[in-house]
Amino acid sequence: MTAVPAETPPADPLLRVEGLQVHFPIKRGLFVDRTVGHVRAVDGVDLSIERGSTYGLVGESGCGKSTLGRAVLRLVEPTAGRVVFDGTDVASLSGEPLRTIRRRMQMVFQDPLGSLDPRQNVESLLSEPLHAHGLGGGKQGIAERIRTLLDAVGLPSAALRRYPHEFSGGQRQRIGIARAIALEPDLLIADEPVSALDVSVQAQVVNLLEELQERLGLTYLVIAHDLAVVKHISDVVGVMYLGSLVEQAPSEVLYAEPLHPYSRALMSAVPVPDPVVEETRERILLAGDLPSPANPPSGCRFHTRCPWRQETRCDDEVPVLRELGPAHLVSCHWAEEIRDGVLRPRSAEEVAATMGVSVRPTGVGDIESDALVQGIDAPIERT
Repeated sequence: MTAVPAETPPADPLLRVEGLQVHFPIKRGLFVDRTVGHVRAVDGVDLSIERGSTYGLVGESGCGKSTLGRAVLRLVEPTAGRVVFDGTDVASLSGEPLRTIRRRMQMVFQDPLGSLDPRQNVESLLSEPLHAHGLGGGKQGIAERIRTLLDAVGLPSAALRRYPHEFSGGQRQRIGIARAIALEPDLLIADEPVSALDVSVQAQVVNLLEELQERLGLTYLVIAHDLAVVKHISDVVGVMYLGSLVEQAPSEVLYAEPLHPYSRALMSAVPVPDPVVEETRERILLAGDLPSPANPPSGCRFHTRCPWRQETRCDDEVPVLRELGPAHLVSCHWAEEIRDGVLRPRSAEEVAATMGVSVRPTGVGDIESDALVQGIDAPIERT
């Protein structure tokens, strides 16, 4: 009788975030500062990233994406929760153990110029982390390693003596990537890696990140608001709103059939290159402003802007992140009804009316100057 080989148990994810919270105190007082509240930048996020994969984190500005990435590296201190990297709780480390594990977790920052010391040339910028961690094998070894790093990111060796201000935006981002991979990390957190670059340069940097991932076996957490970039590079995509994760799914699934109302609104704003489809497809408009993270709404945090808001549950019951399909998690009470078409969305005018806001055509009366920035095609007037 032939023995049946035992199944190999699935490998643990490289990074697992459990109930992560980052709250910044609001202090007030003339002589003695006292805490009068908290800004809930990240408020109970759970996610995991498999080894060698790319996790894309999207959401509008102010939703807590960058703060989450910095909290994973302990660049900001978590208020609560766990950050488990390769079986080790990073949130509980300090001193030398924390410094040692940071070798394996690096970050590419959003502003390529602001993240590079203008007083250091490229050689100094790239050799500093190697000296700090005692890597490279002496002066000759470090010099050889730096040249290898420049070659890996597509920069000539002549760049060694130049300073950050002498490079273009794309070249500076390449320097930032070279510095991030200098210590041969396992996890790379890229915070808006292409948002400050021209469109033509964005493609070059995205292709570079993919090439380095394949060559070095890197795991990525890519934080961005450019949905096209995230779709191109990510295996799994998470959508954040006001400090919480509202949906998570494989990239193809999320872009084909988003289930959370906020995700649907985001995806409906992505331009389609086909003019016929672009002209006829449904566009979901959101009414009102993004609520303050210092005073988030009760119940579902999206209910103040949601076209599918219902009178029951939405205002007073916090939805849990639950699985509606294979690896497809959604935080919405009515996701199944929305998916099946049982519930129909209201217009931006109807949603605005419930908030004491009226939507009027452009040029009629006094309007708020920032209305279009909030995702409403027609300006709004407070009543």
